[in-house]
Amino acid sequence: MHFKRWVTSLVALPVLGFLIFGGGGPVFAVLIGIVSVIALREYFRIALTSGERSGAEALTWPAFIIGPLIIWAAYLKAHGFILGLIGLNLVFCGLVAVLNFKKNPQIGGLVPKQVLGVVYVPLLLSFLIPVRESDAGTTWIVFLLAVIFAGDISAFYVGSYGGRHKLAPAVSPGKTIEGAFGGLAGNLIAGAVFKYFFFPRMSWGAAVCFFLSVGVMGQVGDLFESLLKRAADVKDSGTILPGHGGLLDRIDALLFAAPAAYLFKEYIL
Repeated sequence: MHFKRWVTSLVALPVLGFLIFGGGGPVFAVLIGIVSVIALREYFRIALTSGERSGAEALTWPAFIIGPLIIWAAYLKAHGFILGLIGLNLVFCGLVAVLNFKKNPQIGGLVPKQVLGVVYVPLLLSFLIPVRESDAGTTWIVFLLAVIFAGDISAFYVGSYGGRHKLAPAVSPGKTIEGAFGGLAGNLIAGAVFKYFFFPRMSWGAAVCFFLSVGVMGQVGDLFESLLKRAADVKDSGTILPGHGGLLDRIDALLFAAPAAYLFKEYIL
């Protein structure tokens, strides 16, 4: 499994690098839009049971339209439009639920799952767009990814080989306290190296707060997806990435870290 993880990462990194640096803002927005559609599909696979999926098409398909529109609105800086899309999505789901309640009484319980999916995946991913479009935006995106991925790798290996005490066994039996601290250490080391070379004027106090906040939010995001999978009795969100599982499994930490990174960059750092 470790070999597959590394091979997949080595193949994906050059592609990801080109899309971040070589494609420009519109290409990056399209990339995030595609990621949101794939991750939403995996989310619905987790959140909806096989029985629920057969009667939920009228609710789920609008999410695959609303999601990319949220991403593109973020690129256009149309923040009010994003709020309108989220509200419109809820109104549409409510209408569909009312019209279909007689033949599918369970549809009312599917509405919160659909609305959560739209907020959880495309809305949280949309915070990457203003970061990318800001000053030194590409460097900031790589900065964020480096901190998150370093923490993820450190947590995985420290937890695998040195983990003794369970972190949240009811949610994710494999995660350990040692792995969590190892992940934070990885966040700090990667962030410190990146800050030293690319952001020398950033104060170390603010930088360390940034590393730790992003790291903690990333771990909460990881645990939240684990909670969803635990409730659905699913091991991975998908099989699109050999050795890694689904795409949602790879971006779960990034989803929760992206808003924190945006707020830090815009209002604190």
